[in-house]
Amino acid sequence: MGLACLLTTPLALGAGAASAQNASLRPTFGTVTLRSGFTPDPYTVDVYAGGSIDAYSDTDLPGACVGKIADAPDFRLNYTASSSLPLVFRAVSQGDATLIINGPDGRWSCDDDSFDDGDPQVTYRHPRSGTYDVWVGVLGRD
Repeated sequence: MGLACLLTTPLALGAGAASAQNASLRPTFGTVTLRSGFTPDPYTVDVYAGGSIDAYSDTDLPGACVGKIADAPDFRLNYTASSSLPLVFRAVSQGDATLIINGPDGRWSCDDDSFDDGDPQVTYRHPRSGTYDVWVGVLGRD
């Protein structure tokens, strides 16, 4: 089994307009430093999903990145990889959440409904050490 960073997400709309997501901003719901093999597994963080930015139409993110997001990341993980275990991010929500992650290499990874259950998951099979900035978006809200 892989290591998981689980984000539990009550859905909420963010206030205030913003022009685009910004990984250099301070994460709204904190930063944690974990090392491969961390316990407890999964590590969980409660965040409020959503924001005023439409990831699909208001940003230059890849087309798979959808949902309403905030300007600042919701959560930041500083990760030290030292084993062959994957790193899994999953958001569990009563609504239709999305995940948008800026990995240590600067590449964006996004998901909406990995398992047709409304909950997104992004898996790094061979994770790199470094910073993972995480946005949890919301679909279906104006």
